[in-house]
Amino acid sequence: MLAVTCTSQSADDPLSGLTVGERPAPEVPEGWVRVTVKAAALNHHDLWSLKGVGLSPDLLPMTLGCDAAGTLDDGTEVVVHAVVSTPGWAGDETLDPKRTLLSEKHQGTLSEVLVVPERNVLPKPPELSWEDAACLPTAWLTAYRMLFTHAGLRPGQTVLVQGAGGGVATAAIALARHAGYRVWATSRDEGKRKQALDLGAHDVFETGARLPERVDAVLETVGKATWSHSMKALRPGGTLVVSGATTGADPGADLNRLFFLQLRVIGSTMGTRDELKDLLSFCVSTGLRPVVSDVRPLSDAATSFAKLAGGDVFGKLVLTA
Repeated sequence: MLAVTCTSQSADDPLSGLTVGERPAPEVPEGWVRVTVKAAALNHHDLWSLKGVGLSPDLLPMTLGCDAAGTLDDGTEVVVHAVVSTPGWAGDETLDPKRTLLSEKHQGTLSEVLVVPERNVLPKPPELSWEDAACLPTAWLTAYRMLFTHAGLRPGQTVLVQGAGGGVATAAIALARHAGYRVWATSRDEGKRKQALDLGAHDVFETGARLPERVDAVLETVGKATWSHSMKALRPGGTLVVSGATTGADPGADLNRLFFLQLRVIGSTMGTRDELKDLLSFCVSTGLRPVVSDVRPLSDAATSFAKLAGGDVFGKLVLTA
């Protein structure tokens, strides 16, 4: 079968370890199912794996990818949930201390065929295309959990999304607008600010710009470069939800502001199977669909990875098998 794998790792030249080629078809362990992939999507997690972060070198070669939609052997159309919990784990899978994502311990989704635990597949709504469905399980699910599980917002309140253009930020803008929030977004790039407006943001600002007023919640995936601005942007009692730190994870805590204004800082990682189910229903009922930047065949994965590494992407990069 054709697969996109990490065969070596380099922090300085991550794409040097990317291999697109034939690999043996996987065996199906008891309690697992085989998925014939129709579409899969890229995430920055894939680049981190190529850089040597989160993926042990003794597990190479590793098929990359967390997101996919496809069919079971009986033809059932499914979406793959990327969080693999310990057998027998009950409750929120993201809280399992031994949980992993696909492509960390188990082979990932960027292949013609993959195997996953039976509990990690959900029915794909017929209203969603393969490409749309494949975009949802990682970045979109992360944004969904940040907004609807952790931010504590009511319709009409204001949320600031830092770093418009990234996969999670893009999803958050669209989800927040469809949920009835007032959405503000920031970006260093004028073109991405324009795209954020087109996506549904009510207003956009340069990174670090003074805002017209303080906001009820901030969604933070950037880290060190925007952390101080995120803290200063919050109203007293506001909530900062953090799911990433692409510019570094040593922002400085600003503890005086934290306790004087009684701010809440909440970490958020991925999402549960139930939250993915709800996200699928949300997209069906609202008509919301992911922003897809580019669709290519699996054989042309190197081009998509180069786009991802270059950073000039707004929306999701999808590969079709």
